[in-house]
This record gives sequence, C-alpha cells and structure tokens, in this order.
Amino acid sequence: MKVAYVTCGDPIVRFDDEREAVLAAWLGAGIEGSTAAWDDPAVDWASFDAAVVRSTWNYIERRDDFVAWAHATERVTRLFNPASVLEWNTDKSYMRDLGVPTVPTYWAEPGATVEPPEWAEYVVKPTISAGARDTVRTADRDAARAHADRLLAEGRAVMVQPYVEAVEREGELSLLYFGGEFSHAVRRHPMLTGVAISEDNKARLRDPDADQFDLAELVLSKIKEELLYVRVDLVRLPGGEPVLMELEAAEPYLFLGYELDAPDLFAQKLAERLRHTP
Repeated sequence: MKVAYVTCGDPIVRFDDEREAVLAAWLGAGIEGSTAAWDDPAVDWASFDAAVVRSTWNYIERRDDFVAWAHATERVTRLFNPASVLEWNTDKSYMRDLGVPTVPTYWAEPGATVEPPEWAEYVVKPTISAGARDTVRTADRDAARAHADRLLAEGRAVMVQPYVEAVEREGELSLLYFGGEFSHAVRRHPMLTGVAISEDNKARLRDPDADQFDLAELVLSKIKEELLYVRVDLVRLPGGEPVLMELEAAEPYLFLGYELDAPDLFAQKLAERLRHTP
C-alpha cells in the first residue's frame, strides 16, 4: 500500500522530527510511505492508497485552502483524519459544542464588543491558531481587551480564558490515542511561562490519573467519526478537577519518541484501516 505522509511546503516543516520514525514503522507494517506537501499542486493524490495528515503546520494562514484541499483529496483517496474532522478541529470554537468540562472561555466574533470576566490573568488567542501563535498572556484586563480587539479587527474570532496556574505545577497532560486505543501520555512543558525548556521541566511520560482517563474517554465519545490519531490535552483547574484544554485531531505532535511502542501502534492501526474497505 502506498500512503502519503502529508506535510507542507513551508520551512517550518523542518521541525517535524517524527517523520522518519513513522515512515520506518509504516514500512515494517507493509506500508510504503512517502512525503507529500498538501500545498504542492503537482502532487497526484489519487496515486496514493491513502493520505495521512501530519505536519501541515502552515494551514493557519490558509485554512480555507487547507479545508478545500482536504475535501478534494478525500474524493480521490482515503484521508486520515477525515476532511470533516480536519475542518471542524482546525477552529477551536469546536470546544463550545463538545459538552465536556473545558477551561472557562469567553468567545467573541468580529464586530463584537469584548468584555471578558474579571480574572486574575488572561490568555487571549484567535480560534484558528497553533503553537501559541498570536497568543497573549496578561494580568491587565485592558491589555487583554486590546489584543482581542486587534484580532477581531483582522476578522478573526477570539477566545479569552483565565490563565491556569496548574500548568506550571502539575503540567498540561496530553493523552495519545491511535485507532481508538490509548498509547501513552506526556506531561508537557508549560507554555506562556517564559521559562526555557530544561531537564527539570521538559516533557515526560506520565501515567494519567483515573479522572483524567475518564475525561479523555468522555471527550472521544463525542466524536462520531473514526480517528486514526488524536491527542487529548487536559489541565486541572484550581479546584483540582480535570478539564479539556484542547482536542488535537488535525496535525498534533504525537510525542512518538517518548514511548517505544508508539510508532508501531500507529502503523498497526493504519494498516488495519487500509485493509478495511470503507
């Protein structure tokens, strides 16, 4: 089976340090994988038995084009994850309708007047974003409102959240699933702290607590489409309850280098789907 490992043409793709491990695991599962950029018009997607979206990290500036590409590609080959999931998951407003515990969020659409609640600290970001891009953390409510207004003036929807200090103590926990099967979990380096990654705070494997597993399973139960891969990011609120920070089903980093069996499980689940006729 010939499968495209979908990347992008932007130089940012050089940070994809999981590609070689994935392609090697695919080969071991009888899958011939090769790299192809979603934004390369010369690629013949129909020539692949399937396409797996991975490091398509430049979609943020061209989301409409990316979504159109996903739907067009799905018409000529199998796409993982499905185009409907990619469209839904690349705008963080999906969290409004999941029906699971999430970080409290104030939402604003272009044209709105921003009046966020009184919180000790604010995190302000566009709903279409990744890697803390265009994200501001501030204790100044006026500064939070001003950043939100700038984003709204650019025609971008905005989300404002309280800064959750627990990410600096317990950390944000990412649970990785392949084909619906739990693979591993990683405590991630806290973002928006200004603290560089070090031996003391770098990402590490961690066993989720029972309530974190329960929440992750609840989140995944809300997704009707079958997912080849997904990352569930959780954090604890000051009261100790876990909540969803983000559900990554489009192009998440999978922390494959942290769990020896993870690349093979990823490959196994892909092989199972390729053998199954939709």
